Amino acid sequence: MPTFLLIRHGETDYNKKMHLPGRLPGVHLNQRGRQQAQLVAEKLAPLPIKAIYASPLERTLETAEPLANALKLEVIPTPGLLETDPGEWQGQSVRKLRRLKVWRPLQQSPSLFRFPGGESIVECQNRMVATIESLRQRHAPEDLVACFSHSDPLKQLVAFYLGMPLDSFQRLSVSPSSITVLHVSESGAQVIMLNYSLDLAWDVMFRSPKKAVKQSLAGSRRSP
Repeated sequence: MPTFLLIRHGETDYNKKMHLPGRLPGVHLNQRGRQQAQLVAEKLAPLPIKAIYASPLERTLETAEPLANALKLEVIPTPGLLETDPGEWQGQSVRKLRRLKVWRPLQQSPSLFRFPGGESIVECQNRMVATIESLRQRHAPEDLVACFSHSDPLKQLVAFYLGMPLDSFQRLSVSPSSITVLHVSESGAQVIMLNYSLDLAWDVMFRSPKKAVKQSLAGSRRSP
């Protein structure tokens, strides 16, 4: 069955400032994010990718565009890959949200949480899984398919296919512009690669593990 390249969008100023962009229009990649998108294209362009799907938000479409141009493929906007709808939390500072009483339940039992006026974590995971299963049926077993999405939805998707409890999905890390490889078949799934970051040098990881981990988490944990 198909193999999916799951790519998180590149960096935005919302990521740097630790705000939740949610589904706000007009959130674009910053300079570093555009560089990350180009790195993704250079890495993946030699592969026989059959199709490119992306969340219809600007930051994901902009991350997918360099790869699509290199492969001469159309980016197919796919609502099922959208960011979680955070409702009233959209655009707010994570530092401010952490002071709310409901923040702790969100971290401890996300499977029971619904964003005020928005989507529940369960609904988001179900949507992502349904989207991948639909694409699986659309493509041939040997196809390689690229999907551009967002941090928490991708972590929830991977958690599902790993058989992890949804309440544990934040133990996974999905950094900006990182690549996760998922092979899905009727008999099960394999996560072949997780959070492969072209933007996080291995020499930094070995020279300063704390710095590397901090850099990764700053872009991945609770920062769509």
